[in-house]
Amino acid sequence: MESYGSKVLDAIDIEILDLLQKESHISNAELARRVNLSSPATHTRIKRLENEGFVERQVAILNQEKLGFDLLCYIFISTNIHQSELLEKIENALATMPEILECHCLTGEHDYLLKAVIRDRKELDYFIRKLNKLGISKIQTNLSLREVKNSTILPIIDDEKSN
Repeated sequence: MESYGSKVLDAIDIEILDLLQKESHISNAELARRVNLSSPATHTRIKRLENEGFVERQVAILNQEKLGFDLLCYIFISTNIHQSELLEKIENALATMPEILECHCLTGEHDYLLKAVIRDRKELDYFIRKLNKLGISKIQTNLSLREVKNSTILPIIDDEKSN
């Protein structure tokens, strides 16, 4: 049994979570077979894990290039703003921009890191102009040339130890 905050997960819970994150379309019957539980018991555990927040959502991951998003951008932005109301206004604006896949508030040299998908250079120019309207003092845009690794799988089971 491992404790995660105030919640306790056993080895079967961990195995279910690991399988779900690797194979989200797995049927309940197949999942039950792999973890050696009945289908109803497996379903109950999945619902409990969802209700306790261990499973946030299940999504389809789309191919950005096939859908015409040629540029994957990592954009560092800095502000000279320190009033919480103004920072909240910026964060709310960033959260509504569909181009932004991720937005992280940072420590260090920059205030935020954005991961954005953009169709082309013209759209990138338009997007940066949109950011500038928010009162951003510095923008540093980095384009991804190629993807070396992209994973959504959390290392909750150490595969090296289990082999």
